[in-house]
Amino acid sequence: MSSHKIIIAIDGYSSCGKSTLAKELAGKLGYSYIDSGAMYRSITLYFLRNQVNYSNHDDVLNAIANINLTFVFNEQEHQSEIHLNDENVELYIRDMIVSEKVSEVAAIREVRSFAVGQQKRMGRKKGIVMDGRDIGTTVFPDAELKIFMTADPEVRVMRRFKEMYAANPHTTIEEVRNNLELRDYIDSNREESPLHRAHDALILDNSNLTREEQLKLVQEWVKERIADLKSAK
Repeated sequence: MSSHKIIIAIDGYSSCGKSTLAKELAGKLGYSYIDSGAMYRSITLYFLRNQVNYSNHDDVLNAIANINLTFVFNEQEHQSEIHLNDENVELYIRDMIVSEKVSEVAAIREVRSFAVGQQKRMGRKKGIVMDGRDIGTTVFPDAELKIFMTADPEVRVMRRFKEMYAANPHTTIEEVRNNLELRDYIDSNREESPLHRAHDALILDNSNLTREEQLKLVQEWVKERIADLKSAK
């Protein structure tokens, strides 16, 4: 779209389609896509597998020291996939047990410091789209374009239910609803980098938008922001 590359930070609640939009937008722009949520899910998976007591400061620090996260581009799927200590864990991190614990793990100060440090390094060359909970407020407060995504709670429940049901037919809507409500509460009320809209973020409510419509809208926002930056020089 343009040789003038920027950082695009997408924040918002669970099951608003942040990752879907970010992936598609990065593909259209020729940018790198960084799934910060996958990073926290991978850390949570490591904690669960290794029975890390994440209420113990030393245990958390020791665990983090043994975690290596990388994004590897899958040529067949045309997307980046996260690897935990050289293992592709894309499928494992979507399990309900990880979903139930990820907000608690992501609220730990040492975990966020570790992840944010990696995310900041990834953004040094610009030309990235990153989604999460605190990208526009903590990771990239100077991002050229910030978007805050939201949707009607019941719309979000049904989106997540369809996703979870495809992987596990025993999943119930009530389980999904309770999980989303709990994650919203923890994400919004945690002490370290709580979820909230950056003052200069554009709000994208996609309750009634198709994927194509929201992608087209955000592409227009990108064009406008790059044009503004160029004219300001």
